[in-house]
Amino acid sequence: MALISSLTPVFLAVVCILIVVIIMNAKKGDKIVKKDTKVNSHSRPWVDEDLQDSTEVNEGGDDEDTADIEGEWTNMEDNISHIPFKINRLTDEEMVTRSKEFYELLDKRRSVRFISDEPVPREVIENVIKTAGTSPSGAHTEPWTFVVVQDAEMKHKIREIIEEEEEINYKKRMGERWVTDLKRLRTNWVKEYLDTAPYLILIFKQVHGFLPNGKKKTHYYNEISVSISCGILLAALQNVGLVTVTSTPLNCGPRLRVLLQRPQNEKLLLLLPVGYPKKDATVPDLKRKPLENIMVVM
Repeated sequence: MALISSLTPVFLAVVCILIVVIIMNAKKGDKIVKKDTKVNSHSRPWVDEDLQDSTEVNEGGDDEDTADIEGEWTNMEDNISHIPFKINRLTDEEMVTRSKEFYELLDKRRSVRFISDEPVPREVIENVIKTAGTSPSGAHTEPWTFVVVQDAEMKHKIREIIEEEEEINYKKRMGERWVTDLKRLRTNWVKEYLDTAPYLILIFKQVHGFLPNGKKKTHYYNEISVSISCGILLAALQNVGLVTVTSTPLNCGPRLRVLLQRPQNEKLLLLLPVGYPKKDATVPDLKRKPLENIMVVM
């Protein structure tokens, strides 16, 4: 008993030391995790969390949801009839001429930040959006919504939200490298064109749709589909002599979605101010890559 009593203080000391070591290691590990998280968050500052979703291919729903979706698509597929497809075949010379003319038209397209408040016919905007709506999409889900804003008060509210977030982006989120790359283009968080452009077109991707029974309907490759439609929209705007600048308002999506009363399944992908260029508008003197740098033939 005397031996045990004499060893008790030593035993307690050892236990205390072990506890301290365990706590210190735990804190050290927590710091490492936090540090890694911090590094990861800054390694991709351009990622808008609101655009992240798990609906590109499979939402991982329960078997009942999957069965409903599969049944819906099976029925639709069975009922879709095929019709003859015809196209006006051009001669080789006509194809070369038209392809060259179309390239020369699109080669004049520039991102313009100095947009006039001169009115633009509403029908023109409707036609270019109809053109964008001809885009292909995964399983023909057409997962896009084009919100056209022409009301001056609403445009200004949009500007206030975007400039507030963009100032934070430039000063904190984007990082020195990104800000430096943009500095040579003379761009910052002040977006005057959001007030002056006669129209703002906000393009939302629908991360999923809804079946007649109210359950979710998968929109396959929704972001790729909407991105293709945006490219067609840019070409359509250039075709009618209007200008725009592609704006991706980082971290503005949720607030703009609420402002514009859009549903939760819609995520803001792109904002386009649309109008005529100001008479004194300027653009950076940039050069595009030559064909041999962008095309590989095998």
